[in-house]
Amino acid sequence: MHALIMAGGSGTRLWPCSREACPKQLLSLLSERTMLQEAWERITPLVPSNRIFVVTSKAYTDIVRQQIPQVPADNIIGESEGHGTAPCIGLSALYLKRLDPEAVMAVLTADHYIGKADEFRRTLGAAAQVAEEGHLVTLGIQPNRPATGYGYIERGEKLAHVSGHEVYRVEKFTEKPDLTTAQAFIESGRYYWNSGMFIWKVSAILREFEKLMPQFYAQLIEIDAALGTAEERAVLERIWPWVEKETIDYGIMERAEDVAVIPVDIGWSDVGSWATLFELLPTDGEGNVVVGQHIGLGTRGCLIHGSHHLVTTIGLEDMIVVDTEDALLVCPKERAQEVRDLVEKLKESGREEYL
Repeated sequence: MHALIMAGGSGTRLWPCSREACPKQLLSLLSERTMLQEAWERITPLVPSNRIFVVTSKAYTDIVRQQIPQVPADNIIGESEGHGTAPCIGLSALYLKRLDPEAVMAVLTADHYIGKADEFRRTLGAAAQVAEEGHLVTLGIQPNRPATGYGYIERGEKLAHVSGHEVYRVEKFTEKPDLTTAQAFIESGRYYWNSGMFIWKVSAILREFEKLMPQFYAQLIEIDAALGTAEERAVLERIWPWVEKETIDYGIMERAEDVAVIPVDIGWSDVGSWATLFELLPTDGEGNVVVGQHIGLGTRGCLIHGSHHLVTTIGLEDMIVVDTEDALLVCPKERAQEVRDLVEKLKESGREEYL
């Protein structure tokens, strides 16, 4: 098995810590290690570093190499500009094809939290066996609440039982539902959260690109012809700006005919907001998550993240306070998803120095 770690996201909902120059996957948010380092560490007992590839923004390649020097420098692929997960995965598949056209490829991300690493690796091993049969495999997270911020996967018929894991055919993918729909999904027992993690043979995913995204596949063929030659960088820089933006879900998974899902309980979170981070970190006696220095009176259920100053609070409940050297965020925990909208407002206001 080979592994691809996607590490190019911007992480705007974790502003003001996550910035364009250093987004969340390159930060130490959950431990002393960065999220990228944790993703690498999780997979290495199963996949050696020389079979791990990382796709990131061209602007981040140097810091990625510094954070995980165990991964060969040639295995770190820098995109000149991001076009979504489908092009990222397609480009990576080309590099893997040159090593082994029939290799099994696990597509992972650098900004997920996985609390049960051993079970995660066991599941990947089972998924690799399913992928060897030609299926496109995804991991479905057992839901514990009717979340409206995740996509959902509906399972169909049972396909197999592999190494202690049930394998089902995917009936349908559904994008983020409203609360009523999400509740119905949970009650049915047939739905899982879409983890955004995939396992397949390189040859299988390239066939799907050829069938379902033919224009992009033609661009891949042109890039493939230049890989390993003196023209590689020039060809990539000429073609990549014209690649259409697309997610792997829309571009491939929702339309592919042979997709399987393995339900898992691996302590997964996408660490998508400050409110999510609050749920993952230990609390003090007042139910607060405190990173840095904080003194408070009557402050309960808050996330206080102060990296440069002493933060003092009085009478706050269920709030988020994030203090950095040049910016301060204060918002109710229940509105943490709107930090992304705030970042957009900063862009519209021309405050690029804070992005």
